Amino acid sequence: MKNKKGLIGIIAAVAAVAVLVFAYTTFAPKTQQGAKNITIEVINEAQQSTVYEVNTNAEFLEQAFAETDGLEITNEEGPYGMTIVAVNGEEAKWEVNGAYWSIMVNGEYGMYGASEQVVADGDAFQLVFTKG
Repeated sequence: MKNKKGLIGIIAAVAAVAVLVFAYTTFAPKTQQGAKNITIEVINEAQQSTVYEVNTNAEFLEQAFAETDGLEITNEEGPYGMTIVAVNGEEAKWEVNGAYWSIMVNGEYGMYGASEQVVADGDAFQLVFTKG
């Protein structure tokens, strides 16, 4: 009886993992290869805006940052991937000043970090200095 419960538990765990893998592969954003034209707007603490027009082959936003002339991103690798610490020298670090850099995608709050945010032709990204 005890072995039967253990076997059922293992089967349930394997099934749960299979469902999660299926959901991720089905609903995760799909990358787009080839040339893309995007904009990256930086809105600093003083609400000043700087817009960058970017022609890129990047599949993810982090890669597009590296290809953007004049845009300086300082980041740290954390447990959830890349964390943007400073943009163009302006630091937004929660532990220091209660602020962070929000990523907006086509006018909506981004659901992914820069290292996982897919880039598609025509996308408009914003990096917004945000106080807690």
